[in-house]
Amino acid sequence: MLAAVPEENQRRGASRYDAVVATFVGFLALCVSGYTAYMQRQQVRAAVWPILEFDSSNGPDIHFTVSNKGVGPAIIRHVIVKLDGQPMKNWNEVLDKLTGPGKHRYSESDITGHVFAPGESMTVFTPHDPEGNALTDRSNPLWVEMDKDRGRMSVEICYSSTLGECWTLRASGLAPGLTTENRHCPTPSANTFQQ
Repeated sequence: MLAAVPEENQRRGASRYDAVVATFVGFLALCVSGYTAYMQRQQVRAAVWPILEFDSSNGPDIHFTVSNKGVGPAIIRHVIVKLDGQPMKNWNEVLDKLTGPGKHRYSESDITGHVFAPGESMTVFTPHDPEGNALTDRSNPLWVEMDKDRGRMSVEICYSSTLGECWTLRASGLAPGLTTENRHCPTPSANTFQQ
């Protein structure tokens, strides 16, 4: 009976060692599985990542555009248009501040709630002359004024991917935009642009 005790202690020691090794291997498998899931999520995220741009142009006419340069759809959640840093309610208010009060003619495209497909570009605002024509005549004083004032206008556009991740684009008519990631887009407020 005394001879059996050392052998039994060896078996117990070996089975403890086996249990520690099995636990360690299981933990490593769990880590690899978690890392694989994280990498797959990052790949899906990259595959649906939208990148919005806001731009203005003076040729052949003066207009403002929003484009999705990313690889995934961009869902527009919230828009603020500012002139000289002050939020504007609508395009009429923008033109009142730029050219004075009166009846303004322009064409617009509503973007709040719009889903921009990858590579899609949309002209969101084009001011017109009193006859209703797009501003293409560079000798027209209204064209000169609008061309000079394009840089006074800026936007904040909050948008999301199909995964629900949100970003805010802050851009002006003449300078490159800056995009920051958000937890969520703001709810409509008094500053929300009414299209």
